[in-house]
Amino acid sequence: MSTDALSALPGAPAQASAIGLYARATAGFDDRVAETVALLRQAAATGAATQASSLGAEDMVITHLINTHALPIGVFVLETGALHAETLALLQRLQAQQAAHPHAPLTVYRPVGEAVVQFVAREGADAMYRSIELRKACCGIRKMEPLARALAGKSAWITGLRREQSGARAEVPFIDDSDVPTKGLRKFNPLAAWSWADVWHYIAQHGVDFNPLHDRFMPSIGCAPCTRAIAVGEDFRAGRWWWEDEAAKECGLHVKKTEGTPT
Repeated sequence: MSTDALSALPGAPAQASAIGLYARATAGFDDRVAETVALLRQAAATGAATQASSLGAEDMVITHLINTHALPIGVFVLETGALHAETLALLQRLQAQQAAHPHAPLTVYRPVGEAVVQFVAREGADAMYRSIELRKACCGIRKMEPLARALAGKSAWITGLRREQSGARAEVPFIDDSDVPTKGLRKFNPLAAWSWADVWHYIAQHGVDFNPLHDRFMPSIGCAPCTRAIAVGEDFRAGRWWWEDEAAKECGLHVKKTEGTPT
């Protein structure tokens, strides 16, 4: 659905502003911020922690907290080769910002170019729309393989997952140790208990930079072919892979393996 169509919906403003729409002070906000900082300090204490940033609003908040408290946590971004121009512009701004924070260097990981070329030549540029298998294969090349490189040798990684984002994430823990036995890798989700209002209240309070696509009804932003605006009342992640069944809508970065789940 277009932004123009969305703005005509009841309750939607003619000129969207994510801060104006969502930023609200809520009870316990300061406590949640303090809890998040404590979790980030715990992650930093593991010795080799890194933040996985999709450049979404949540991740920009986490990076700001890392910088504010001078925590020794690097930041990485997966530049898939299919991001929106607005996302790439934000990445450039973040690179300039992090240059002033040597304790939190920014690293950009890209897919293997030849793998992308071969996939597109074989399956076409619109392969992701034809089947879940092809979409996940595209994610595998553009996201999962670079992610493996980004996490190699790390003791902990930090994400912007929140329980409110979708039904699949409703039970996201603050600390996930499921990969410790096999990979020695602990996963921290310091915003797990934050609301969307909390995220935008923090952004408004501290003047945190953010992707202007959030002002266009895109709360969850991924690759350009796989992201659309959402309608009033839709799930936060309804605009991601909107042609698929809700249960399948993850790229693999945050999917926990269960018995019988293929690897």
